[in-house]
Amino acid sequence: MSSPVRIALDVMGGDHGADVVLPGAALALTRHPDIRFLLFGDETKIRAILARHPKLAEASSIVHTDVVVTMEDKPSQALRRGRKVSSMWKAIDAVRLHEADCAVSAGNTGALMAMAKVNLKTMEGISRPAIACLWPTLRGESVVLDVGASIGATAQHLVDMAVMGAAMARIVFDIEKPKVGLLNVGVEEIKGVEEVKEAGATLKAAEHPGLDYRGFVEGNDIGRGVVDVVVTEGFSGNIALKTAEGTAKQFAELLRGVMRSSLMAKIGYLFARGAFALLREKLDPRKSNGGVFLGLNGVVIKSHGGTDAEGFASAIDIGYDMVRYALLSRIEAGIKGRPRAGTSPDGDGSADGAASSELQVSS
Repeated sequence: MSSPVRIALDVMGGDHGADVVLPGAALALTRHPDIRFLLFGDETKIRAILARHPKLAEASSIVHTDVVVTMEDKPSQALRRGRKVSSMWKAIDAVRLHEADCAVSAGNTGALMAMAKVNLKTMEGISRPAIACLWPTLRGESVVLDVGASIGATAQHLVDMAVMGAAMARIVFDIEKPKVGLLNVGVEEIKGVEEVKEAGATLKAAEHPGLDYRGFVEGNDIGRGVVDVVVTEGFSGNIALKTAEGTAKQFAELLRGVMRSSLMAKIGYLFARGAFALLREKLDPRKSNGGVFLGLNGVVIKSHGGTDAEGFASAIDIGYDMVRYALLSRIEAGIKGRPRAGTSPDGDGSADGAASSELQVSS
């Protein structure tokens, strides 16, 4: 029988803290009974909520702290004030100390990334981590990265993200050779900035055994699901993510207004409400909640700060799968055989420093 998956939770993180994190953990436990939780936060409040979830209480250990990284804290402030004492730091540190296999937090994204980088460090051969998310598409889901870890990317960074994203896709989609595309302003090889064109040429020439490079994809291709992994740098990736979220909400509001606009529309809705329910299920952002920090010496999952218990449970599900199916080993194997971009910096020079500006992703 396989060993339990130990997951450290930042119980204080997010807009709702323990009131969402713990019920979410209880839901995840019903789906994965082999999880064991390490709960970092206010012990009094945690025990009060655990009294309503006896099975979760049996599967959990509590480490008390009342220091919280707020959603307004800048990463530098969070590191100064919350280092080694906050619930966020302690959850990440449990991964470093091998007391937990994964950390999950709904807290401040910039602070979580900063703490994870300082505490866990990047994997050998990786100069910068990336945030990968699952993106609903017409064909199911795709992995999209980077959606906000940093601004800008050299060709080598894009190549590395392709390898890491493919490793995640092999776990999530259970396919041996995921299709990978680079996000660009056109599909022609002459279009785009030099870093993207160089990364594309490198991936095309290399024929990496862990991925199937399909060339450039455009913004409208993401939702179509033409590839399993879409690679871009964090600035454009985060804009794409927030645009898609806003468009989905706009569409829902417009549809709701149309359905209420007349008696005939209301009658039509009664006949079609089953189809609308299926559409709502397909577009439910809670189902794909959970950004994976790729490129670190440990598994860290970022949940949306405003999600509910179902959404937080989905973030735990992602973390569980990344641990159970050995994400780190898969990335390490892929990085060892990754192609090298011919003229791009390796991440040790000034070019990398210029491209690694911190991006504050809203939670």
